[in-house]
Amino acid sequence: MPRPRKRFGQHWLRDPQILNQILAAAELSDTDRVLEIGPGQGVLTKGLVPFTQAVVAVEVDRDLVRQLQQQFQASERFHLIAGDFLDIDLTAALADYPNFQSPNKVVANIPYYITGPILEKLLGRIRQPNPHPYESIVLLVQKEVAERLYAEPGTKAFNGLSVRVQYLADCELICPVPAKAFKPAPKVESAVVRLRPRPFPQQANNPKLLDTLVKQGFSQKRKMLRNNLKSLVDREQLTHIFETMDIDLRVRAEQLSIGKWVGLCNHIEALTAESEQSPPPQDISVP
Repeated sequence: MPRPRKRFGQHWLRDPQILNQILAAAELSDTDRVLEIGPGQGVLTKGLVPFTQAVVAVEVDRDLVRQLQQQFQASERFHLIAGDFLDIDLTAALADYPNFQSPNKVVANIPYYITGPILEKLLGRIRQPNPHPYESIVLLVQKEVAERLYAEPGTKAFNGLSVRVQYLADCELICPVPAKAFKPAPKVESAVVRLRPRPFPQQANNPKLLDTLVKQGFSQKRKMLRNNLKSLVDREQLTHIFETMDIDLRVRAEQLSIGKWVGLCNHIEALTAESEQSPPPQDISVP
């Protein structure tokens, strides 16, 4: 049996109660096609296959690929893709397998060191959301990351990742996961979260601008938001927008709700459009 490899961030989940909570959170049905990233030794996979129409698993470790192929070779509901999930075009990889195309849910214990890129591939970005969103995404992640995903504005955990993810999906904590639930035990605590992708009720008129504002706004968390955004927006104009929106001039990035971030973006976008449409000043000098 292959040993966990540190370079792949492998830790085998062994706690049956946590496994059951993950499966319950996925709300599986016999019409679901589930994507599992990093199935490892197939512990979670064994719980997914009997209750779904199909399971598409992506595994980068060649030794585990061979083990999984042997373990599930008799199942018509299981399809394994060998490779790095971040490099794989899932649509192309499943083009010849109609029974496994277009997974509608994701259930996975993902490698913690690539959580950010995995989330971006699953959800997309503010400026370019996934055009074919999943119904739900249940992930086992590092506790610190989980706290950021469902953090409330004004809390210590709320940051740029919180804004980017919560603009694209509702996020909730399913359960905490202690280190002892794994073998080998990681040096960090973990948690199971569920994301439900959806359009944010208040859409940004310019998603690309919102993406930029969030990145710049959280670039130096200890600074006031106005100071972080001064390279993007004229200070006087920004002050006027803050006052119009009833935002404290001393506010920091983590204190703004997602709705306020969208409102701020739309005000700046409107101001920019207005200035672009204004006619240039006429030269009234006397010859």
